[in-house]
Amino acid sequence: MKLSTVIFLSIPALAHAYQLNNLTTYANCRSEATTAGSVVKQYHTGDLIDIKCQVSGQRVFDYAIWDKTQDDCYITDYYVDTGVGSNYVTKNCLYNGPSPGPVVDDYRYKGMCDEVDPWNFYICQCVSFVAQRINERQGIYFTNRYKGFEWGNANTWPAAARNSNVTINTTPRKGCIAQHSRSALGHVAWVHHVNRKERTVVIEQYNVVVHQYSTEVVPWDAFDYYIHLDPKY
Repeated sequence: MKLSTVIFLSIPALAHAYQLNNLTTYANCRSEATTAGSVVKQYHTGDLIDIKCQVSGQRVFDYAIWDKTQDDCYITDYYVDTGVGSNYVTKNCLYNGPSPGPVVDDYRYKGMCDEVDPWNFYICQCVSFVAQRINERQGIYFTNRYKGFEWGNANTWPAAARNSNVTINTTPRKGCIAQHSRSALGHVAWVHHVNRKERTVVIEQYNVVVHQYSTEVVPWDAFDYYIHLDPKY
C-alpha cells in the first residue's frame, strides 16, 4: 500500500512535486514507460519529483501508472508518494482533450496481439481498446481489477460494473461503454456520439474485424447495456 503523504510546494515550477515513498531509497527514471527503457536519471530519497503528466506503461508489481518528470523521463508511480494508489493525479501524457475525443485508430498496441496490455487485458481484443479509451480519454485508472473486481471478458462487464457500484443502464451517452453478450465472450465498444432523435449511436471498437479497429453507426438497442464509469458520461 502506498503512503498518502503529499508534499505541497509554493514554488510554481514544482506545482506537482512529490517524493519517493518508503518502498525504496532510489528509483530509475527511464526514456520510456517500461523497465526496458534506458536510464536517464536516478531519483533518491528527498528529491522532489515534478510530475508533468502520467501515462499507463509496463506493470511494476501489477501497477501500471508511470510519471513523466521535469527531466522528461518516466518513473513508475509505484515508488512515488502521490497519495493516490488507484488513479491519476494529473493529465494523461498521450491525450489531454475532451471525452469522447476524436474518432481515430490510435490504439497503441498494434502488432502485439495476444500479449497482455498494461491493464491486464489481452491486446487486440475489444476490452483492451476500451480500457485504453477509459484511461486516456477519461483519466480513470481502469484495469482488469478495477475497484477490486475482475472484469474479464466483455460478457462479464455488466456483473463487474454492478459489483463495483458503477452506473449501468440502457441509455447511451457519449463517452460511455456499450456492451452486449450476443457472442460467446461478449463485446464492448466506445460510444462516441448519440443521436437521440434517430436513436442511434456512433461507436468505435476493436476486433469485430479480427484484430482491427472499426467504427459503426448502430441502433442504440443493438447493445444490451451502457456502462458509465464517469458520471459525466
